[in-house]
Amino acid sequence: MLSDKLLEALNEQMNFEFESAHTYMAMAAWCSDQSLDGFANFFLVQAEEERFHAMKFYNYINDRGKRATITGYDTPKNEFDSILDVYKHGYEHERMVTERIYKLSDIAMDEREHATIQFLKFFLDEQVEEEAMFDTIIDKLKLVENDKHALFMLDDEFSKRTFTPGGNE
Repeated sequence: MLSDKLLEALNEQMNFEFESAHTYMAMAAWCSDQSLDGFANFFLVQAEEERFHAMKFYNYINDRGKRATITGYDTPKNEFDSILDVYKHGYEHERMVTERIYKLSDIAMDEREHATIQFLKFFLDEQVEEEAMFDTIIDKLKLVENDKHALFMLDDEFSKRTFTPGGNE
């Protein structure tokens, strides 16, 4: 059974996942404004994935006989200095998500809430992938720095990114 403390933490994370989608939508909008449509697609897909994650929390809470509580969130950052700045901001955001999942896992372990521990394993694995992906893209962006042709190639690569619920999720 979910304690009040664990339920509150699960609800907070669900809402943070929705907020994360909002954050990535702002990044996509900035990229679109810069005519970086492939990079915009990357962040639109990222936003879709975050909404999917939020719904996993929503469904888990409901499946445990509790109520998911929806809250609001702050306005995300909308201005960036460069595409590298956008990805650095995304990487820091993912590191914050990781910390939140760790804290949530700590509560579940302290309470010996085994079903929640198992549920959160997906998110722990996911965060390793997310941080690695952003770190790799940042490395690539640093390598191409002022090479417009290479930037165009990355933009084209990201235009093909898609999200399929149930694939790696």
